[in-house]
Amino acid sequence: MQAGYRFSIGPWNISEGADPYGPTTRAPKSFDWKLGKFKAAGFDAVMFHDDDVVPDIDGKSAEQIKKEAREMKKKLGDAGMFAEIVAPRLWFSPNTIDGAYTSNDPKARQYAIDRSLRTIDIGAELDCDLIVLWLAREGTYLRESKDGRRSVELIVEAVDKMLAHNPKARIAIEPKPNEPMDHAYIPTIGHALAVAQLCSDPKRVGGLIETAHCILAGLDPADEIDFAMAFGKLWSLHLNDQNGLKFDQDKPFGSANLRVAFNQIRALERNGYAKTGACVAFDVHSFRATKEEHCFDHATNSMRTFVKLVERARSFDEKAAQKLVADRNYQALDQMVIEHLLGK
Repeated sequence: MQAGYRFSIGPWNISEGADPYGPTTRAPKSFDWKLGKFKAAGFDAVMFHDDDVVPDIDGKSAEQIKKEAREMKKKLGDAGMFAEIVAPRLWFSPNTIDGAYTSNDPKARQYAIDRSLRTIDIGAELDCDLIVLWLAREGTYLRESKDGRRSVELIVEAVDKMLAHNPKARIAIEPKPNEPMDHAYIPTIGHALAVAQLCSDPKRVGGLIETAHCILAGLDPADEIDFAMAFGKLWSLHLNDQNGLKFDQDKPFGSANLRVAFNQIRALERNGYAKTGACVAFDVHSFRATKEEHCFDHATNSMRTFVKLVERARSFDEKAAQKLVADRNYQALDQMVIEHLLGK
């Protein structure tokens, strides 16, 4: 625990450099190699997709799934780490081409729900009650192909079945406005928390915010953090960075806009996020051109930036800033922030 925060990271955050326009640029690393790197760097927890824990999950029985999940729990325990989240990977399957929970095909919808329930079972074996839904396929390429209201109802129906499956499970919705879908049904944390109120147990449905997703929606991530924490519903956090309104880049935290990163830290600090026990995750990737020997630097650099910005946030003269606010001297406040970040 650094600066009072707990940190998590996912095995997918050490990538091989492939993108939609080119092949891999680095050799794959085993999970055991990654786990050793995570622990040595000071990470406390690991984020998982269901098939990170149980490869080829669709072809395995319920008992096989639970057995492999127990084996992963032992591996984490031996490393002194724990599972922070588990998420169903619903965007790779041929069953979810036209959506998962909101597919026009009832068989596809049932597949998505069944797999989500297996994910909850994996979480139970890992002693992890937080299930994250990144609703990658819940949207449209063509507005006329789906009914938006019915799609919201289908998402609520799916979440209700998850809540009924395990009374200890909590569901965190991770919003994103687009990519891979042209338009997503839950683009912002406000939409996610509104959907939570329609569910059978709203107290067990919250959110996960990602920096890049906020920026892709044209929103300020610090405002989204404040909004979710006003409801007590920010249950996990993916920090990274994003250079404009393009594909989801997952750049190292603070890489593109240090001031936006600073204000996210200030939001976490004023809302007491660390005291909630929730983790800070870095959903980041190496630049494609990165050499293999530097393939983990993006993660350690993100943590270093975070800790340094916590120091900057805690040393910021809030009383002086509030005097400038009261005087409506925003020019001076602007320069005060800039010079504070410059170390003056």
